[in-house]
Amino acid sequence: MSTHSVPRPEYPRPQFVREDWINLNGHWQFETDQGDSGLERGLLTRELGREILVPFPPESGLSGIGETDFLEAVWYRRTLSLPRSWAGRRVLLHFGAVDHDTTVWADGTEVARHRGGFTPFTADLGDIAGSGEDVVITVRARDPRSGPQARGKQATRYANHDCNYTRVTGIWQTVWAEPVAEIHLRRPRITPDLAGSAFHLELPLSGNRPGHRVRAVLTDADGEVSRAEVRADLDLAPRLHLPVSSARYREWSPEDPHLYGLLLELLDGEDEVVDRVESYAGLRSVGLRGKAVTLNGRPVFQRLVLDQGWYPDGLMTAPTDEALVRDIELAMEAGFNGARLHQKVFEERFLHHADRLGYLVWGEFGDWGCETGGSSGDNQQPDASYVTQWLEAVERDYSHPSIIGWCPLNETYQKLHDRITRLDDVTRAMFLATKAMDTTRPVIDASGYAHRVAETDVYDAHNYEQDPGTFRRLMAGLAKEDPFVNSYENGNAYSLPYAGQPYFVSEFGGIWWDPEAAAAQSGEDRTESWGYGERVRDEDEFHARFSGLTGVLLGDPAMFGYCYTQLTDVFQEQNGVYRFDRGTKLDIARIRAAQLRPAAIEQPDEHDPRKS
Repeated sequence: MSTHSVPRPEYPRPQFVREDWINLNGHWQFETDQGDSGLERGLLTRELGREILVPFPPESGLSGIGETDFLEAVWYRRTLSLPRSWAGRRVLLHFGAVDHDTTVWADGTEVARHRGGFTPFTADLGDIAGSGEDVVITVRARDPRSGPQARGKQATRYANHDCNYTRVTGIWQTVWAEPVAEIHLRRPRITPDLAGSAFHLELPLSGNRPGHRVRAVLTDADGEVSRAEVRADLDLAPRLHLPVSSARYREWSPEDPHLYGLLLELLDGEDEVVDRVESYAGLRSVGLRGKAVTLNGRPVFQRLVLDQGWYPDGLMTAPTDEALVRDIELAMEAGFNGARLHQKVFEERFLHHADRLGYLVWGEFGDWGCETGGSSGDNQQPDASYVTQWLEAVERDYSHPSIIGWCPLNETYQKLHDRITRLDDVTRAMFLATKAMDTTRPVIDASGYAHRVAETDVYDAHNYEQDPGTFRRLMAGLAKEDPFVNSYENGNAYSLPYAGQPYFVSEFGGIWWDPEAAAAQSGEDRTESWGYGERVRDEDEFHARFSGLTGVLLGDPAMFGYCYTQLTDVFQEQNGVYRFDRGTKLDIARIRAAQLRPAAIEQPDEHDPRKS
């Protein structure tokens, strides 16, 4: 298969790049396994009956399958031909994401298991095959219809409904292979130290060997900035310090998203390079000052947009790398300076483009509406697997400068009472685990509804009130330390009380605008077209409502930001700023002007984030 015929041919892990690799996207053999009996029926040892285009999920049109019914299990098979130039090295087989419960075999030998549909995993092919040989790779992905599972926005009924979209099963991100030495570098942790004008690096290793050293070289457009070297035969994660002189000092920010190059090398006792990886880093800080969230010590008002990350033809998989870039560009054209990457762990290349374009994002998990019992039945009930998968996501994305906060849970529903529940335990576990893994960013325990961790760094609420006057009255309490809080039916509390943290409305708007239905005076059936509140009658009414709602939040000096729902329409949910195909349906200049109006950003308080 030629490089040009491979879908999504770009290197999928842009902050940890090795020169030698093979992209395994393209045509794989495929079969559905509705009874999850394929192992017993011999699917592991025989050819499969259909063909699918990886990395697109079988429910998508781009996959060539297009089956949108429930898929209990699916199987994949292809042959990997190992280059002779890889002789003497181990082969790692990487999966960007497979939904949901995956087993991988190489020549019939099991080499990996992984649970979780949003996070990457690796199979070490070990001694199964050598250079110049062929290896048959077989993958089974189970995606059960029932049982606790973090599904994000995937529908649990047959058809799309409300805010739930077409399911995704199996491989939906790039598959690739690369050779490594027996002792090799693992994913580094890059921590910017703005106060100290430096970067701190942790370089995990697969093991130690006498005489080994690690070396890091920091560069910019003018060449080498600094370098450091340390022994690699003592610790499993050697630490290095890379200073940045005042002459080469540039902060990463939305105005100047400067990225330093980073070369990481593992050397043996003979000074030969054993492993070499290219990376990059941004020098920036995130802090909390009173009610403000600061970037590089300065308050920056966060004009975020809710980005679901779905595509008409690829579902959770972007059809091209350019499509990822375009989504960021569209948001910025509309006046947003960042996004909540909503209910999905986005492809890492999206974060790479956010890094280089200066786009602020909150990293999030896909677990909308967690509760223990209640209306969701057994779907998305929180358990230990949530903590496991979330930590895999944080580990993957830790070093991206565009991520300015973490949101492990979204809209967890459970009335506050005097008995600790599994939801309380999982919420606290995810919060504490995130804080332990990353001390540099704020963490919100759960976005909207059930705030169950008293020390959450940030407090928020979701409010889809459509009348700007009523919205203003509901939001007025923040000035008196009594902000709007999502409440349970009959006024019962979901959350522990607000304790003075930085506060924002992390979901609002969702204005229902469907030009075609409005022109036909139809479309009130919400299975066909859906949004919050009553659908606006024309575009002028949309802009008046948008300007009124955003003006309430822009005019509040105690608010550090907001997140508008949402960037694009998604299937029946017709409340996007853009159409599902990313086409224009609104005057984007008016959307931008409403968010950047001078009256909203000229505030007397020198610490007001609207000044940034």
